Amino acid sequence: PGSLMVATERGKYYMGGKVTGLNLPVRDFVCASPAEVRESLPEDTDVVAFQCRNPIHRAHYELFTRALDAENVGKTGIVLVHPTCGPTQADDIPGDVRYKTYEVLKEETANPRTRWAYLPYSMHMAGPREAIQHMMVRKNYGCTHFIIGRDMAGSKSSVTGEDFYGAYDAQDFARENAPRLGMQTVPSLNLVYTEEKGYVTADEADAEKLSPLKLSGTKFRKMLRGGEDIPEWFAFKSVVDVLRANA
Repeated sequence: PGSLMVATERGKYYMGGKVTGLNLPVRDFVCASPAEVRESLPEDTDVVAFQCRNPIHRAHYELFTRALDAENVGKTGIVLVHPTCGPTQADDIPGDVRYKTYEVLKEETANPRTRWAYLPYSMHMAGPREAIQHMMVRKNYGCTHFIIGRDMAGSKSSVTGEDFYGAYDAQDFARENAPRLGMQTVPSLNLVYTEEKGYVTADEADAEKLSPLKLSGTKFRKMLRGGEDIPEWFAFKSVVDVLRANA
């Protein structure tokens, strides 16, 4: 979306020079400034940033809460859930609806080791370089660690339809450059839900021959539109209620 805007909505002339802020932008929801977010975070504590652009479901929640168990995260560390709430891809859920899902989930989980803030940012789907940009932005918001997902900010080739970047390009690039930014990376766990043990890593499920349950995003959206019951192992009921109310 960001690249499309730059490529197709540019004006003929642009102005440069000193910028003076007159007032903050008016938005449908509050986006705290970096200084305000930093002020709200505890001092001398590791802060792990979780970036997303979709509603948070059970697997996401398990992922970022388990990130606090990473070897390079202190025992008093907290997670800053920091979704981008600007325009995303055409088939994504609008930012104001995503914001509502985050707010109800914040109330439902009431996790003392989780903080929430919102980023007025439009995804560029620029792969590894955008992962670095996200890391820099989160450092400005007071974070010390950043969770890097598989194929973060990835996109498809307009020629072949295949993934444009490698699955782990963003993770490798971010890990290589994190020391220069004064940040640390936390890899995104590959979690699956199993009948026997709930959420475990895919490797653990394979090793123990557990029975994973799967629900694709396409199937989830179809069930959502059809008013079918959504399994609670997949999605939080409060989030599902908001999505249905704003369909």
